[in-house]
Amino acid sequence: MNGPGISNGLRKRRNPITEAVTPGFAGSFKLNSPSRSPATTGPRIVFRSPFLPWTANLKVIGVTEEERGVCGLAVNTIHIMDCVEGMRRLQAGSVDVIVTSPPYNIGKNYNSYHDRKPRQDYLEWMGEVAAEAARVLADDGSFFLNVGGKPRDPWIPFDVVQRFRAHFELQNVIHWIKSIAIEKEDVGDYDRIAGDIAVGHYQPVNSPRYLSQCHEHIFHLTKNGDVTLDKLAIGVAYQDKSNIGRWKAAKRDLRDRGNTWFIPYPTIRSSLPHPTTFPVKLPEMCIRLHGCRPGLLVLDPFMGIGSTALAAISLGVDYIGFEIDPAYRGIAKTRIEEACRRRGDPGD
Repeated sequence: MNGPGISNGLRKRRNPITEAVTPGFAGSFKLNSPSRSPATTGPRIVFRSPFLPWTANLKVIGVTEEERGVCGLAVNTIHIMDCVEGMRRLQAGSVDVIVTSPPYNIGKNYNSYHDRKPRQDYLEWMGEVAAEAARVLADDGSFFLNVGGKPRDPWIPFDVVQRFRAHFELQNVIHWIKSIAIEKEDVGDYDRIAGDIAVGHYQPVNSPRYLSQCHEHIFHLTKNGDVTLDKLAIGVAYQDKSNIGRWKAAKRDLRDRGNTWFIPYPTIRSSLPHPTTFPVKLPEMCIRLHGCRPGLLVLDPFMGIGSTALAAISLGVDYIGFEIDPAYRGIAKTRIEEACRRRGDPGD
């Protein structure tokens, strides 16, 4: 289904240029549009993102009346098809960022997918996904793979990421913290923290043997392990302000967040219409960490109810996704339309 406010489909290109309007600038200026990815063309894209400081509004012009897309697949669209089949239709190197969370093979109740495959069959499928993802990802692209397990089978994320090892370098391992408890005595002497802290949501485990699962892995995969990241785009303020200026890199009140990200669910998980969706903030942070720029294309091979699409829209970048269940895509479409209405973006 099409994302509102941006025309979709396949569009024949003819040397598109971009016209940008910046705050406080009387008039406009023009610059050549990036040519590496066909996703940089289109009839009208409006960026309203604080993470693109040099432009408030950007329009892509100079295209014909056929709709734009990537090798026949519309961008800013969630396609009803198997993700491996879909990625095979994408041009090599046409995707800048992949953010996704595949099924974990732990028996979740999806509408259209059986989540209890034989382990070897499941891992071979993950290997197929890895191979196609590596082909479509740009050489300087980032793949953020969120995989969890279950208390009785904690090997799942490690078994899965091993299938990606033949195609990617593991550049970073990020720990998505869903819930955390910190005692006051471990916090330190900070006036703003008056007592013990216990925040976030998690599903309790009713077992004397296993701990409740309060975190999952996000594996940051790249082609060669050398992708430069915009770490301060997701930076945090110093708790101890005396660190500012103490060394050369600390020039302002902003530091590297590190590889532990506390991202709680905004609501209790049981109230969501999909059994395993992640918060929109998770793909948002992944995209910002990689670095936002005009023409960036984000892929989610397992789009579900559209969290990655919503993150892309909030940051003013393009997305493309695959989903086999029409009901989940319908929910995603509704969420996208509501998000665009709140932002004031025009419809198709």
